[in-house]
Amino acid sequence: MLNLGKKQVKIVSLTVAIFFMLGVVGLALSQSGSSVVSAASNSSSIGVVNYQMLFAQHPDAAKAQETIKAEVEQARTDFETKSATMNDQEKQDYYAQLQQRLSLKDQELSNAVRAKIEVAIKAVADAKGLSIVMDKGNVVYGGVDITDEVGKKITGK
Repeated sequence: MLNLGKKQVKIVSLTVAIFFMLGVVGLALSQSGSSVVSAASNSSSIGVVNYQMLFAQHPDAAKAQETIKAEVEQARTDFETKSATMNDQEKQDYYAQLQQRLSLKDQELSNAVRAKIEVAIKAVADAKGLSIVMDKGNVVYGGVDITDEVGKKITGK
């Protein structure tokens, strides 16, 4: 059996790890290259939307934002009122509790808007015969942009 020192074992291990990672990267590149070609050739069945823009323009998003602002003001008032008699640790705990409550409320309101957007996206995609719809930010090339149609469906215009 070979008697290798600790330094030699580390070098051999590092070399094996590097070759393994290069193999994984090479395999990933070879697989992604073929899917890009097939995606480009089938771009008629892939739709893209600017999800961020749809969310910002959704009528319920403004209402959700106003609701969150009101919740933040209420939380600030509650904190100022109740924390007057608390020590520092109690103030930190109460502040964390309020932050968590606000985060959950924001998530709840945002998820409701997202659900409505997704329903509109599905309706437009089905009408256009699209099997896949992706966010525009994740697409480098190809796809049918349905952002305007989804926006019209959401706003009813």
